[in-house]
Amino acid sequence: MPLVLTTSAAACALLAGCGTTPAPDAKAAPHSSAPSSARPQPSGSGSPAVRPVPSSLAGRTIVIDPGHNPGNFRHTKEINQKVDIGTNRKECDTTGTATADDYTEAAFTLDVSHRLRDLLEAQGATVVLTHDADRPYGPCIDERARIGNGRKADAVVSVHADGSAAGNRGFHVILPAPVRSGAADTAPIVAPSRTLGERIATHFARATGTSPANYIGSGTGLDVRDDLGGLNLSTVPKVFLECGNMRDPKDAALLTNAAWRQKAAHGIAEGIGTYLKG
Repeated sequence: MPLVLTTSAAACALLAGCGTTPAPDAKAAPHSSAPSSARPQPSGSGSPAVRPVPSSLAGRTIVIDPGHNPGNFRHTKEINQKVDIGTNRKECDTTGTATADDYTEAAFTLDVSHRLRDLLEAQGATVVLTHDADRPYGPCIDERARIGNGRKADAVVSVHADGSAAGNRGFHVILPAPVRSGAADTAPIVAPSRTLGERIATHFARATGTSPANYIGSGTGLDVRDDLGGLNLSTVPKVFLECGNMRDPKDAALLTNAAWRQKAAHGIAEGIGTYLKG
């Protein structure tokens, strides 16, 4: 998969030159300074007419993990500090990617997470955000996992947008691989996480009208990874969702559209709801 810049790339300014694919919890924007604030499409601030998430989620705890933090740009030293993810050590966090017009991944993930929270809470779920831009940076990827674990969440979804090459389009859901090393043991969550991911992929595609990624996952919309601290250290069902590719102009036009982001939130909520209802 083509690569984007990371905050940890002191010796390698372009990850594409490194020959490795960055983890979604290790992406960085293509600019070294903090880009401008969120730029939602001016004509789309309202929610589309979509049916509500069916059934009640009362008694369920769902953790939403908005990828990155708008403050990360001002704290590159702190987020470059490495933490233990079981299999190895990895950067605390990264800045995330951005569109060509500097609509940041951190702004996108917060917006979708807020919309998703509202939909789930309307169905009676207890919803916890790992952060709400209410801290200077982070949290680190190991802490993000601990938040879901500590709440004994029924499901955790980490919301992201990818930073691949132009022409690479579509969404994909990242699932935990079997990992048992150090503090990491994903054996109990591999199967339920896959079910959660499959449900989200189905409903996300239906709600947004977008297709699974054409550059990863062989058209399934699913990708299994063993190098993400947020998954390796989780003890509850968890997936990452890359909602689209911010570096592709056509995907970027969707991601910056408020009405589309509401559809995205609705698709995620439906996927979680159908998973929790069995």
